Amino acid sequence: MPTYDENDLATQAPTEAPRTESVSQNTLPIPGESDDGPIEVPATRSSISEAHKYMHNLSVSPSMKERRGSRNSFGTALPIPRSKRQSRLSSVAYADGRPSRPGMPPIQPTRELLASQIQDMSAEKVTKAKDMAFVFDIDGVLVHGDRLIPEGKRTLEILNGDNELGIKIPHIFLTNGSGKPEAPRCEQLSKILGNPISTEQFIQSHTPMSALAEYYKTVLIVGGEGYRCREVAEQYGFKDIVVPNDIVAWDPTIAPYRVFTAEERASSRPRDFSQTNIEAIMVFSDSRDYATDMQIIMDLLRSENGRLGTMAKDPVSQRIPIYFSQGDLLCPSEHWTPRMSQGAFRIGLEAMYRALTGVDLERVVYGKPELATYKYADEVIASWMEVIHNEEKLPKNIYMIGDNPASDIVGGNMYGWNTCLVRTGVYQGEGNDDDNPASVGVFPNVLEAIKTAIKRELGEEFKFEFDEKINPVLHGDRSSAAAIE
Repeated sequence: MPTYDENDLATQAPTEAPRTESVSQNTLPIPGESDDGPIEVPATRSSISEAHKYMHNLSVSPSMKERRGSRNSFGTALPIPRSKRQSRLSSVAYADGRPSRPGMPPIQPTRELLASQIQDMSAEKVTKAKDMAFVFDIDGVLVHGDRLIPEGKRTLEILNGDNELGIKIPHIFLTNGSGKPEAPRCEQLSKILGNPISTEQFIQSHTPMSALAEYYKTVLIVGGEGYRCREVAEQYGFKDIVVPNDIVAWDPTIAPYRVFTAEERASSRPRDFSQTNIEAIMVFSDSRDYATDMQIIMDLLRSENGRLGTMAKDPVSQRIPIYFSQGDLLCPSEHWTPRMSQGAFRIGLEAMYRALTGVDLERVVYGKPELATYKYADEVIASWMEVIHNEEKLPKNIYMIGDNPASDIVGGNMYGWNTCLVRTGVYQGEGNDDDNPASVGVFPNVLEAIKTAIKRELGEEFKFEFDEKINPVLHGDRSSAAAIE
């Protein structure tokens, strides 16, 4: 199994080049001259198009022109946020609206008080429970679209404290899903799963891309339903956001097969794009209109420095960068077989670009299994540990639970995590995956996976429910444990 290079796992950002005032043909300014700027993580996925594997052998052969060695997007580095995520400890502690008592300790329910007493008596188990964490993929592991996978609810109940210690076992959610702001997505998942999910423990495929707001001003954001991805980009701090509908409203002939409704026109933001330089293209989520999105992206990739209505003489040196939030070919849904995802859209673009220009499209792909995504996950886990246990540290034993060997499992394996593969999503095989085997094993569902992992760390006798009648004074002596009268 390949692993990330030791240098890739370093926590220091790559050495910064001198800061420039404007974007030149080959370089980008590097935001942040101190420790509050983005971290640039070396990319592990090749930047070169994958389309050649799928194209007919009579297709235009690639040009041998030297590709530009830019620091910006073409496979050299993936910026991720450096700054610590803001803690919302107060909102977590008093999620039910209980008032705080200035100068006094918080009021604890009987169960929390009882659990704290039991934990005092089981210090060794508590230490081990705090030194493990779970990272969950979502679609195909906990849900299918908007439909609950039944074992998902019970899994989160156990990790949220319904276990013999009454302790919260750290867990976060790392999904290649996308297309909505984090807050409403967490609210939706909380309702489906019947357990609270905080934005502080949730990473979508485009969440780390928020760091790119410091590199680019005017960007094209592609994918998602309606204008939700514009809203996401605004929340990330991008200053000048263009979506395909803005361009169609300016010039309907750019998408000849598109039926542009009056409602879409009213909600778009047209301008003279022949006078606008778009600095980067970012595919945040799956396209809802392949024909329109591919046409506009192709026009921009072949333009002079991102100005529509122009055609570059050199398709390499004047090409603007393009980013994809994830690379999955397939994703599980409510349909009986997985559906095509953003990776399929990307390969289609790569093939079109190569056929039209004769050169490979260089691009950057975020999401699992990219190293940058796992580095960002480390930061989120440590931050969440502070929220639930007031200890900002990274647990030693981290378990990735996923349904896709090509992203969830290979990424977790390369990053040194324990990996568990479930059969409720993309993977339907009988044994372990031949190419990317899960290190812990294959399980029928997520509940069996987390029970196996917890028993590995806390012992085979660990109980997956909390006994509210147990007497904490006698808890250490199993033979004489008695109920509180």
